[in-house]
Parts: sequence; structure tokens; C-alpha cells
Amino acid sequence: MSTGDNPDTTGRIKSALRVIPNFPKPGIMFQDITTLLLDPKAFKDTIDLFVERYKHEHISVIAGIEARGFIFGPPIALAIGAKFVPLRKPKKLPGEVISEKYILEYGSDCLEMHVGAVESGDRALIVDDLIATGGTLCAAMNLLERAGAEVVECACVIEVPELKDLIDYLQFD
Repeated sequence: MSTGDNPDTTGRIKSALRVIPNFPKPGIMFQDITTLLLDPKAFKDTIDLFVERYKHEHISVIAGIEARGFIFGPPIALAIGAKFVPLRKPKKLPGEVISEKYILEYGSDCLEMHVGAVESGDRALIVDDLIATGGTLCAAMNLLERAGAEVVECACVIEVPELKDLIDYLQFD
């Protein structure tokens, strides 16, 4: 039985997460991963779920989205023998970067990556803590594909249940 098939494992992970109402503003139900990080067994179980899923997929790049993708991405990369590439907000990376702008519900943002961090033919997995509308993940996919990588999948710890229909629509093979 793989880690993902074990109801004790998934239950432990789900119970280690918490929801904080009205943070950072009224009406937002903030999905907090910090409690997961405080539980070493649940944190390890989370990483193990991803490793089990991707260890035979020939992933060469784990691209972590700032900032919580930086928490989950590196241990997955180490476990499957892939390099880790940080996708950062503007002006956070030194040196030459390529960028991808994207639209948010109330404005816009941008992700950047070092030029040369990803090569043509790389097989990439994008990692973040949460998928809500998918805008940031789509921008990350565009950025990696422009650099020549094949995006195999996006991996998130949490999905917002109210947006499940949209998430199902955005999934790809």
C-alpha cells in the first residue's frame, strides 16, 4: 500500500492543516500550512505522498512558487533526484531573469526565473501549497514552457473546495 492509499496518512495530513476565518481580510478563509510544518510526521507524510507519485515520472526540475512552494519543493527534488528552481516575485532574483505577468482577481502580479535554470527537454513539476483559481500556476506553466521545459503536472497540498469545479476544468494530462 502506498502512502497515498493509507487513510491514516491522509487523515493525519488533513487534521494538521487549519483554516483561519477572516484572514487576511473579512470573508477570506485562510488555509494555513504552518500547523502542518509543526507536525513532523504529517509534514513527512505530505512529502512522501508527492515523492511516491512522481518518483518514476522522470522529473528533472521541481519549480517552487514563492514562498510556500519553497517549503515543499526542495525535499521532493532531493528525494527524486531533480534540481530545484525557485519562481519568485519581481526583483528578488539576482542576475538575468525571464518573467511572466498574470492577472489576479484584483490586479496583476509577475513570476520570475533565472535565465538558464531550465533547459529545453527538462520535465518539470510545479509545486505550491495551494491552488485557488489557478492563475499563479498557469503563469508558472507559461514561464517554464517558454524556457523549453515540458510541464508534467502541478502539485499542491491544498485545493480550495469552493473552486473544485474550476480546478477540475483546469487539470491537464
